[in-house]
Amino acid sequence: MGVKLYYTTVTASREVKSQQSEIIRFLEGKNIPFELIDISVGGAVREEMREKAGKPSAAPPQIFNGDEYCGDHSMFSDAVEANAVEQFLKIA
Repeated sequence: MGVKLYYTTVTASREVKSQQSEIIRFLEGKNIPFELIDISVGGAVREEMREKAGKPSAAPPQIFNGDEYCGDHSMFSDAVEANAVEQFLKIA
């Protein structure tokens, strides 16, 4: 198991770039090990992310613990505000 962040290196959206950077900075700052999975390498990876999330239109960033869906950026931000990131990431 472990925290996985599905993200993209190919996007024109400043919002997506900002959201991804925010999550990465937080995880690194808290020394939480995580794996980056770039969906821009192929459609199969994007479809895998969407299937695991249970959302056909899911867009990065999406966060998982192993294959268990944790949430998207909005849900992550809510967990940060509530000081409940460990529970959100299912590592507590």
